[in-house]
Amino acid sequence: MIIKVRALGKFDKYKIDLKGMQAESSSYEFLLDNVFFANIDGPDIQKGKVNAIVKVKRLSHAFEFNFDCEGVVWIPCDRCLDDMEQSVSTTNRLFVKFGTEYAEEGDNLIVIPENEGEINIAWFLYEFIELSIPMKHVHAPGKCNKAMTSKLSKHLRGSANDESDDNDVEGFEEPVIDNVEEEENIDPRWNELKKILDNN
Repeated sequence: MIIKVRALGKFDKYKIDLKGMQAESSSYEFLLDNVFFANIDGPDIQKGKVNAIVKVKRLSHAFEFNFDCEGVVWIPCDRCLDDMEQSVSTTNRLFVKFGTEYAEEGDNLIVIPENEGEINIAWFLYEFIELSIPMKHVHAPGKCNKAMTSKLSKHLRGSANDESDDNDVEGFEEPVIDNVEEEENIDPRWNELKKILDNN
């Protein structure tokens, strides 16, 4: 993650100058649009419209970042692969402190070089939004690409038939199993009657 953040030089508007921060707290607001998602080139989200509010508070030995992101993104449907609209709403917290070089200490603590004194939060914004997306995301019923769902149905039916064919081994006959349980429950007097009839 750190390497990615350091490579975001073109995202100057997302740089937070901590060394020059005069107030005890500051607030920043960003609109993450299609240009943002296209430029950041993340693995899943290519388009979106998300409002992000970032509040930074100075602590005794670090800075506390609170991220509040809300909006919509467009991601591929798991079923038909067409883009679908997915609502996102997430709040996250991150701590940043000064050190000699970039480092990650735990899930939510970042160390940045004190001589630089600033952090680019563009990748963190993207990552928090991406992590808020459900593992499974599909269109609402009836909204999927009909051509793709038709192909998928045919493929699944074909796979099911292939599995059935694999079980049809030449020369193999299913053993015939009588209803043993039913025979065990037959009234014994019927067995006696059957013996008499067989002897005649």
